[in-house]
Amino acid sequence: MEGNLLQGTIPASMSQMKGLLVLDVSRNNLSGDIPVFLADMHGLVTLNMPFNNFEGEVPKRGLFLNASAALIEGNYGLCGGIPQFNSHTCSNHTPKKWSHKLVMLISVGSAVFCIILVLFALFARRKLRTKFTKTRQVPSLHSGQHMRVTYAELVRATSGFASESLVGRGSFGSVYKGTMMNGDQEVIVAVKVLNLQQRGASQSFVAECETLRCIRHRNLVKILTVCSSIDFRGLDFKALIFEFMPNGNLDQKLHSRLLEDGRHGVLSLTQRIDIAIDVASALEYLHHNKPVPIVHCDLKPSNILLDNDKVAHVGDFGLARFLHQDDTSLPEISSGWATRMGTIGYAAPEYGQGNEASVYGDTYSYGILLLELLTGKRPTDGEFLQDLNLHSYVEIALRDQATNLVDLCLLSSLEEGTKMRAACINSVLHIGILCSKELPTDRMQIGDATRELLAIRDKYRMHLLSKGGSI
Repeated sequence: MEGNLLQGTIPASMSQMKGLLVLDVSRNNLSGDIPVFLADMHGLVTLNMPFNNFEGEVPKRGLFLNASAALIEGNYGLCGGIPQFNSHTCSNHTPKKWSHKLVMLISVGSAVFCIILVLFALFARRKLRTKFTKTRQVPSLHSGQHMRVTYAELVRATSGFASESLVGRGSFGSVYKGTMMNGDQEVIVAVKVLNLQQRGASQSFVAECETLRCIRHRNLVKILTVCSSIDFRGLDFKALIFEFMPNGNLDQKLHSRLLEDGRHGVLSLTQRIDIAIDVASALEYLHHNKPVPIVHCDLKPSNILLDNDKVAHVGDFGLARFLHQDDTSLPEISSGWATRMGTIGYAAPEYGQGNEASVYGDTYSYGILLLELLTGKRPTDGEFLQDLNLHSYVEIALRDQATNLVDLCLLSSLEEGTKMRAACINSVLHIGILCSKELPTDRMQIGDATRELLAIRDKYRMHLLSKGGSI
């Protein structure tokens, strides 16, 4: 209920809510004394009430003996309490002359507060049910209860956002591995904490929330919940909580040769083709999303996450755009937020000229990703200078045997008699070339790329099975 301009006092009827665990009424216009019954609610673990107009003496028992569990800063009429609250000393005489009018106002405010509290609980419960009732591998947090998690819960889940919990950094924030409880079940999650001091981070949070709330596909990251609150210092805090992907991201798999447990992390040719199909399927879904198509705008290996079975999931929708139906044609010049599109090496060349987001831009990024997937070369590698880039490098080298291009680790794992393998690699690289053409309208449609990759994979699998090999 934070930031809802609530007025009046906290009603005494709340003392009957024995199952209340977290109460967040920060950044409102609530007033009056802190109700004594809050100190006697043994189930209450977090009380967040900064920046209101509370006054009087702070209780010295129960939750109020823990300054990290009870947050009261910004209420300048409060006094007393434990030293950690840094409140001024209470005077011996605190006269209170209540007029009949003020009593009426407080009564009305309390009634309104109770009604809002009940409506909020019913709305949150209904919304959570409809949002997370579909099939899922990891259950949604607080299923059937509360959609949001608190800042305090995320602090506990990540051991205080410790460096040991840090699993990655992005343009707008950091990602931590955390452990949360869903009933009696322990759930491992990825907590993406936005750096709100970074320009564009707030827009990124909104874009990601707006995008993820209306999409659902097996090859897209699964959001579990969000947190938009304030931290223990009274500063804005925003985070997104996702299903954790134990195999990291594609960039780590392609360019880090050892896993954490010391095992070799090389992806096989079949696995790489499967990943290519997964990503293409996700893009095809986004580009044909109803009622409005979605453009990812920042497709690259570090935004492709791998689950236990190395199934690929496209993530990081912080730069995503919604398109009107007539915007799928060649885009026109734009400005502002639209200039923040993509990453150097993966962003379509027309974006460098200020053009608007389009499905063609995602297709270009996908083509570059496909070339990197098989060559093991980043588009930003030092060997690509002046007029030579990853696209032209592969295009020129395809005139020779394709296996001369592939990732050395992948090449070392190939068996003798590689004609079929070479043909497979050649075909996939050719799709990468067609998707990353200079002109947007010359690029291959992502749906066509998906179908061709499926045919290539099926043919290659049949070859492996006929030779008695493993897929």
